[in-house]
Amino acid sequence: MQNVAEALANLERTTNSALFVTLGRIFVEAGHEISLVGGPVRDAFLGRKAPDLDFTTSANPDETIAILKPHVDTHWDIGREFGTIGARMGDDTIEITTYRADKYDRDSRKPEVAFGNNLEDDLLRRDFTVNAMALRLPEKTFVDPYKGLQDLLDGVLRTPGAPEDSFSDDPLRMMRAARFASQLSFEIEPATFEAMVAMAGRIEIVSPERIQVELTKLMLGAKPREGLEALVRSGLATIVLPELPALKLETDEHHHHKDVYEHTLTVVEQAIDYEKDYNLEGDFVLRFAALMHDCGKPATRKLEPGGAVSFYHHDMVGAKLAAKRMKALRFDNDTTKAVARLIELHLRFFGYSDQAWTDSAIRRYVRDAGDQLLRLHALTRADVTTRNQRKADRLSHAYDDLEHRIGQIMEQEELNALRPDLSGEDIMRILELRPSKEVGLAYAFLMELRLEEGPLGPVEAEKRLLAWWQTR
Repeated sequence: MQNVAEALANLERTTNSALFVTLGRIFVEAGHEISLVGGPVRDAFLGRKAPDLDFTTSANPDETIAILKPHVDTHWDIGREFGTIGARMGDDTIEITTYRADKYDRDSRKPEVAFGNNLEDDLLRRDFTVNAMALRLPEKTFVDPYKGLQDLLDGVLRTPGAPEDSFSDDPLRMMRAARFASQLSFEIEPATFEAMVAMAGRIEIVSPERIQVELTKLMLGAKPREGLEALVRSGLATIVLPELPALKLETDEHHHHKDVYEHTLTVVEQAIDYEKDYNLEGDFVLRFAALMHDCGKPATRKLEPGGAVSFYHHDMVGAKLAAKRMKALRFDNDTTKAVARLIELHLRFFGYSDQAWTDSAIRRYVRDAGDQLLRLHALTRADVTTRNQRKADRLSHAYDDLEHRIGQIMEQEELNALRPDLSGEDIMRILELRPSKEVGLAYAFLMELRLEEGPLGPVEAEKRLLAWWQTR
């Protein structure tokens, strides 16, 4: 953590300080205030470079455009209704927002936009004290009316005003608290957390798209477990991601099954540890698949004779549940399909540790994983959370062997482009067919041969195809 002088020096070092001078001068000359605010100021104290430069001003959007226009390369007003004007000045992209005083209507998904008239009130309406610090320009005066720097030093998340007012103004801030717990490993101050518990239901007015953004940022934080636990303990997860608290299954007194919730959080942590091994650093698909990989267990839990517990087909059920939840949260189709595919396949390996697979089974594993193979490697390894070291070592060595054999067969057979020895055009030529269902059946037959026996070559493949066709 840096002091004020060191933070200012970090800002000078990591940003274009001439930009601050120029912005401060042109706004003051026009009779307005302007300050660097929020994340960039916070990150300066953390010794980090902020990805975005956000400013707040007393000027309204029209006045901001008029002030900026002679000095910027381009500007845009896509956020004008919320008071935000974007601009490009040389290599810098900036956003400048008029002092805000918005609130959510009780039944609305969108804030009622209202502009404020001073910096301190604008900071009061920000989410947390650590984001309610500012740097007045051009004099670079540090402004911290709500003791955000002390909270930053203490690692505490606290709202500038009453948390009930803050969360009523924008309920998404409750999820943002969990997100910052993940990103910064900060503790949510007790009164703030109590307000989250009391007001969790208010999150229902927030659009799925905004919830998805916060959930994604939480999962990509350094410590997702801390953010996820905050969501569960506050009751927010029951509304936005009910599959997670549902994993808190009752554990019978004889412990015939492990604590699925704790297991899941451990798998997420271990998946993150494996990211670097597969060049998957910061991979949302892997992390979310790890989070949801056992979400089918509550629906498939069954008590067996003798007191054992089974979860048959929880992989298939979980894939469908995860896809349904991601669709509700407006995730894109490619991300949703990738997560669902990983969940569907996450148990496939565990038979390998008992008996080595045939080459055919390995080809099918690679074919079914497709472009998710590296993620499947990481997820499968992460899913081993047993405390039995001998069992853990056995599974680890078995997966080492599987990866080695996949590498060997890939080198021999080009598995990355796994397809039959004959194309659809070849099939139609050989069998004298037009495009039809029969061509698809023939292609499927040849693919089965490819998976079972490896490459046959076009001559042998044609011979087999003709023999198959005659039997039909």
